[in-house]
Amino acid sequence: MRSIVVAALFAASAATPALAQDKAPFTGARVEALAGWDRVQNNGHDDGIGYGLGVGYDFQTGMGLVGVEAEATDSSVKQCVGSTTVADPRLCAKAGRDLYVGGRVGAVVGGSTLLYAKAGYTNARAKLTGNDGTGTVGLGSTDLDGVRVGVGAEYAITGNSFVKTEYRYSNYENGFSRNQVTAGFGFRF
Repeated sequence: MRSIVVAALFAASAATPALAQDKAPFTGARVEALAGWDRVQNNGHDDGIGYGLGVGYDFQTGMGLVGVEAEATDSSVKQCVGSTTVADPRLCAKAGRDLYVGGRVGAVVGGSTLLYAKAGYTNARAKLTGNDGTGTVGLGSTDLDGVRVGVGAEYAITGNSFVKTEYRYSNYENGFSRNQVTAGFGFRF
C-alpha cells in the first residue's frame, strides 16, 4: 500500500509542471498602464495624449476569450475659442477624466497573440474655463455618458506580462465623440 501512495505522489508531482505549461496565457486578472493619441470632437477637434490605468479579468477557453474590464484615464486635450478680450472672451473646454467599464471577446492566434473586440459604457468629464483678459475663471464641468467600441491586439511577452495596442471610438451625449489609438503594458496574475 505504501508503494502505491509513493508512486501516486511521484506521478502527481511529475505531472504538475506539465499542467502549469498548459495554462492559457490570456486567463486571469490583469492590470495595465495605457498611453496614446487622443482626439476629442465637437464642432471641431483637438488632439492630445491620453493616459491611465486599466484592470480586467479574462477567461480563455481553447482559442476563444471572454473578459471584463475597467479603465480610469485622463487626457491633455484642450480646445479653445476666442481671444481673451472682454468683447471676445476665450472659452476653453479641457477633456478630463474618463471612466470606462465593458467587456471584450477575442481569439488567440499563434498561441501568444490575442485579437479582440471590445464594447462598454464610458463617462467623460469636460472642464470649462473662460478668460476675458482679466484672468482665467472656472465655469464648471460636465459629465458626458457614452458608449465605447474598439478593436485591438495583445501579445504575451512572458507567462505574466503583455503588450497591447488598440483603436477605440467613444460616442458621448451632446455631440461629443472621441477617437483614440492606445498602447499598453501590463501584468497578469
